[in-house]
Amino acid sequence: MGAGPFADRRDAGRALGARLAGTVHGDVVVLGLPRGGAVVAAEVAAALGAELDVVGVRKLGLPGQPELAMGAVAALGDAVATVRIDRVLGAAAVDEASFAAVRERELAELRRREAAYRGDRPPPAVTGRTVVLVDDGLATGATVRAALRVLAGQRPGRVVVAVPVGAPAALREVGELADEVVCLFAPPSFRAVGGAYREFGQTSDDEVRELLRRRT
Repeated sequence: MGAGPFADRRDAGRALGARLAGTVHGDVVVLGLPRGGAVVAAEVAAALGAELDVVGVRKLGLPGQPELAMGAVAALGDAVATVRIDRVLGAAAVDEASFAAVRERELAELRRREAAYRGDRPPPAVTGRTVVLVDDGLATGATVRAALRVLAGQRPGRVVVAVPVGAPAALREVGELADEVVCLFAPPSFRAVGGAYREFGQTSDDEVRELLRRRT
C-alpha cells in the first residue's frame, strides 16, 4: 500500500482522462501496456470516447536478478522492437547469448498474452491515427520506449505517452521518442510506481481481457 495521490489504477485513469479530454482530438486509439496499464487505459479511452486496445510489452529481467530491468521487448502484430539498458548490461557483464535467451523467453510469453487478450482479432490499425500510449507509471521507461519503437514502424500520425506517475529521468528519455508526454505526478524523489497508489494489486489476464471485451 502506498500513500500517493491515486486511490488505485482506475482513479488514476480517470484523472488522466480528465487531463487529456479536450486536448486529444481526431481519430484516436488508446493503447495500454498490460497488465496494469490496461486498467488505466480503459478509463482514458472512456473519457476520450476512443478505441481501446493493448500493445504487448515485457520487461527483460537481469539473469539472477529478474526484478532489475536490463531491457524490454514489444510487439504489435508482426512488428517487434527491443530496448537495451546499457548501463545495467555493462555493470552486470551480460553476454549476448544470455540477453538473447531472456528476450526469446519473454517474447514467447508476450505472444501468449497477446493471443489471450485479443483472441483472433487483428492488432489495431494505427497508421495516420493519434495514439495515446498509457501505462500505470514510468520507472526506467524501458517498456514504454520499446512500445514507442514498435509503433514508429506503423507510421502513426501522432503519439502521446500518458502516465499517472513517472521518474523525471525516464520521462525525459521517453520524451525524445514521443510527440508529447503527459504525466500527472513526477516526484523528484521517485522510488517506485506503486508509491503513487494507495492500492496497487496485481492485474490478471482475465481482467485485461474483460476490459478489451467491454470496449470493442
